[in-house]
Amino acid sequence: MMYQLFLAGLIAGIVGGMFGIGGGLIIIPVMTFLLGMSQKAAVGTSLAAQLLPIGALAVVVYYKEGHLNIKYALLLALGMVLGNLFGASFTNQNFISDIFMKRSYGVLMIFVGFKYLFLK
Repeated sequence: MMYQLFLAGLIAGIVGGMFGIGGGLIIIPVMTFLLGMSQKAAVGTSLAAQLLPIGALAVVVYYKEGHLNIKYALLLALGMVLGNLFGASFTNQNFISDIFMKRSYGVLMIFVGFKYLFLK
């Protein structure tokens, strides 16, 4: 299991460095489908892993190349702090089931994928 988690983190890091994604798209499915974790446990574990400065080195590269808007990043970070708190609080209510979370996440991925594939 340790090898699988490391490999998932490595792939998520590569994809995250390339596209700005990783936690939700790579790590969550690995933990739920391959390791059998619940959706909520996978999300909590993924968020805990992201607390560390995992993107720090990639940010330096993007900054050096002139591809970083610090003002936008700070505004996003503020929104993400508040949004993560709200999302975690809402998700961990007893009426939110694992299957609802998985299906909602699947719909979100389909929607985003459709937008990327077929719209400008």
